[in-house]
Amino acid sequence: MPELPEVELTARLLDAALSGASVESALAPGLNTLKTFAPPLSALEGRALRRVRRRGKQLIVEFDGGLALLLHLMSAGRLQLYDGRASPRDRTSRLLVRLADGRELRLREFGTKQAAWAKLLEDDALASDPALARLGPDAWPEPPSDLGERLAQPRPLYASLRDQHVIAGIGRSWVDEILWTARISPFKRGADLDATEVETLASAIRTTLGGALEHYERTLTLPLPDKLPLPLLVHRHAGEPCPRCQTTLESVSFEDYVMSYCPFCQTDGRVLKDRRLSRLLK
Repeated sequence: MPELPEVELTARLLDAALSGASVESALAPGLNTLKTFAPPLSALEGRALRRVRRRGKQLIVEFDGGLALLLHLMSAGRLQLYDGRASPRDRTSRLLVRLADGRELRLREFGTKQAAWAKLLEDDALASDPALARLGPDAWPEPPSDLGERLAQPRPLYASLRDQHVIAGIGRSWVDEILWTARISPFKRGADLDATEVETLASAIRTTLGGALEHYERTLTLPLPDKLPLPLLVHRHAGEPCPRCQTTLESVSFEDYVMSYCPFCQTDGRVLKDRRLSRLLK
């Protein structure tokens, strides 16, 4: 799933390329993609695109006249800018915003789930939409000042940091990197963090997400590849040496995702083999 660094990069590049572009037409080939019906997509015709920005993992495309597209890429969606129009045979197309200059802003989704979605909203309804209103503060560029209070829950940090209501933008990939950077066990309870650990974690969030974005800005331009080369050191690197201490990285496999960590750096040498043992690591 594209997370904060990937979505932020997408927003920056598209904003620079699209500001002032005029919409010729818009349509939604994905049957489940558009979650609103008023105003209709046809209301975008003739409007100029003002800016593209990010909130959490969601993209917001703003247009003149007080309209905005709110998009969530979910696990397999990508928002791309193309020089030409999508072929009718392109089964990945979910939402198409065709520009007067011949380019096309295209929401594509790979796989069969069709989970990516979009909403066309009036500006005054944007902030109150549940998808945005329920988000916690963004994790970057500065973690919230009350991070310790937000995480002070009787559940593992791995779960709390991925909870978009607690802090927005972090997902499966970057939570592994953040906790590794902070040298904190993914199974430590947020309620057990002391003040020093909270500050260490905040610094890890700041530097990990910021560093990823800096890497992307150095290496990527439009058109973005469908699969971004995530600069990950720990996530999905189980069996390889830890980049910091050379201990073999370990992982825990859940039903639909994998959590990776370093036993030496994060869990006092203890190796977690499955979820049933997670309560042993605090």
